[in-house]
Amino acid sequence: MALEITDANFEALVLKSDKPVIVDFWAVWCGPCRMVGPIVQEIGEDYSETAVVGKLDVDHNPEAARKFGIRNIPTVLFFKNGEVADKQVGAVPKQKLVEKLEALL
Repeated sequence: MALEITDANFEALVLKSDKPVIVDFWAVWCGPCRMVGPIVQEIGEDYSETAVVGKLDVDHNPEAARKFGIRNIPTVLFFKNGEVADKQVGAVPKQKLVEKLEALL
């Protein structure tokens, strides 16, 4: 399951995590986001022990989106030790996201 990440909890859940973190920047009105959303949920279930997986609605949490220069959605950022370690823009197959996460484990 993917956590709901907000501007308020971003630092605690993402930047201070001792595990790799995936954040899916998305919006309700975004068609490709609806394709990536279930994939991110699955990854959250598959990697619940080894990674933090979350979704951030850019319409309700503009601060984090602005801070990380999110211009297109969906954008998935991969964090390790509080730093952006990788990035994926646009809808991609689950395997592509899993490969990027596996590289951080």
